[in-house]
Amino acid sequence: MELSNKPPALVLALAALALVVPAALAADKPPKLAPSLRPPEPRLAKTEVTRIFLRYGKVASWLDRYPRTGRTTETTYKNGSWTVKVWWGKAGEIATGHVDDHSGAVTDAWTGPQVAWKMARGYPGAFGGKEINSAGIWLGFCALFFFGLADLRRPLSMRNLDLLALLSFSVSLWYFNRGDVFTSVPLAYPPLVYLLGRMIWSGWRGRLGTASVPVWPVWLLAAATIFAAGFRVGLNVQSSNVIDVGYSGVVGADRIAHGQSPYGHFPVEDALKACGPADTDGEIRERVQTNGRCESANPQGDTYGPVAYEAYLPGYLALGWTGKWDDLPAAHFAAIGFDLLCLLGLALVGLRFGGTPLAATLAFAWVAYPFTQYVSSSNTNDALPPLFLIWGFWLVTSPFARGAAAALAGLTKFAPLIVAPLWASYPEGLRRPRAKAVFVAGFAVATLAAFSILLLEPHPIGAVEEFWKRTISWQVRRDSPFSIWDWRQYHAGLPDLHVLQRVLEVLLVIGAVAAYFVPRRKSPLQLAALTAALLLGFELVLTHWSYLYLPWFFPFAAFAVLAPAPHREPAAIPEPRERHRPELVGVD
Repeated sequence: MELSNKPPALVLALAALALVVPAALAADKPPKLAPSLRPPEPRLAKTEVTRIFLRYGKVASWLDRYPRTGRTTETTYKNGSWTVKVWWGKAGEIATGHVDDHSGAVTDAWTGPQVAWKMARGYPGAFGGKEINSAGIWLGFCALFFFGLADLRRPLSMRNLDLLALLSFSVSLWYFNRGDVFTSVPLAYPPLVYLLGRMIWSGWRGRLGTASVPVWPVWLLAAATIFAAGFRVGLNVQSSNVIDVGYSGVVGADRIAHGQSPYGHFPVEDALKACGPADTDGEIRERVQTNGRCESANPQGDTYGPVAYEAYLPGYLALGWTGKWDDLPAAHFAAIGFDLLCLLGLALVGLRFGGTPLAATLAFAWVAYPFTQYVSSSNTNDALPPLFLIWGFWLVTSPFARGAAAALAGLTKFAPLIVAPLWASYPEGLRRPRAKAVFVAGFAVATLAAFSILLLEPHPIGAVEEFWKRTISWQVRRDSPFSIWDWRQYHAGLPDLHVLQRVLEVLLVIGAVAAYFVPRRKSPLQLAALTAALLLGFELVLTHWSYLYLPWFFPFAAFAVLAPAPHREPAAIPEPRERHRPELVGVD
């Protein structure tokens, strides 16, 4: 009998089983890595790391504000670094940071508002890039502003004090850039209060008495203005960044261009498919949105007025948008355009109300003031509110233009709405009802044109509700560490100033109404001073305040400080009928 060369079936089955079973068992066990491939074990113990972090000077000083009872900590390890988080009761997370496992050194420590607000941590160049925040360029702008506009013949004049007050916000900004919010915020209030008082005084008396003939010839101021304007454009293009405010303008313009209202349609990051890498904090901001496009999230960017998005349409249509938070050339285009239009508008205002000297002076003041460049380098929309008001002021004798300008300015970031009663009363209060009707018509036409984008939605009523929820309602309820009014939220022994804030808000509204009636007849200088005063008052009571808001009132404060004082002419014999009355800046 001849044996077959093929193995029996039973032998094959046993051999297969011998191979499969060990493999299946091995699949339930983690693979054994070579020693060189294993993640390094932490050198420090968790309790030791927690103790190091809690004893760190900055952390310990802040934690001393809280009772030990109710305090909890969480300490985790990853890739050679420990993360420590501290919570306490109603205050929530009150401290966080990192400890290096190798050296035991605290590499980061954030306390109080720095925990939730990255902008409170003092990252270099977070607003505007590193160049505008460098000492050399910033102090250069300050020197140009002061020595170009100061009364050098009278060093102790009020004019020079006013200019120094406008520049003194730089001290507060210096602390802000170092992450010291509890020093930077209080330092912003003295110049705000001082300037408010000066503007109220000017509005009441009709002049500040600070104007004088410029020290420098007009041609030199004009040449310096042109040079500084070119430098500012170059600084924006070559060394600036786009913060979330500017990014929101581009996103809103994109939504409008694609037939949508911006409100409720901004890119979000929750429960959507990731389409980009994680950032340093492990968050993935680039997600595939409901429109099927990969976009960088900006969920709260739809909180501004409709004009804040419509104004970005030219830049968006010219330069487009990739969907990412990248260089955003459309935002640069818009910021530079807003800046140059403010410059041109102030030149025209000066030319109308003070001739060539005032035109050169006001234009120079805008390009030399460092905080206007701070806005440009941050590529935000904060030059839009003053832009519309400047051009409305130039056309101040037209009630329709005044009304339209007040509406358009107010429908950017809402603050300028506070000046609407004042602007409606120029120049003679209740004595010209027809002019008031024309003002209201201009305001209404501009408002309807701005809100027309809500008609892009299939349900306009729902779009109005969404607008209210995303803008006014959210702004009223928001918290912020960037004013003294909301520090109570940290439960760290800081005073609760909300009652005082509410009282000041009521006084602001009363002041806005009173400005309609007093003074009965307003000169252009009084209109400018009271406009600055109301915007300053609005900023004083804001819960969320920023250095980016200083250009809102700056053009009108500059006009009040720098415009020529009125000339008191001898009384003339009155004519039977006065056919023409010239526009004088400081007439009471």
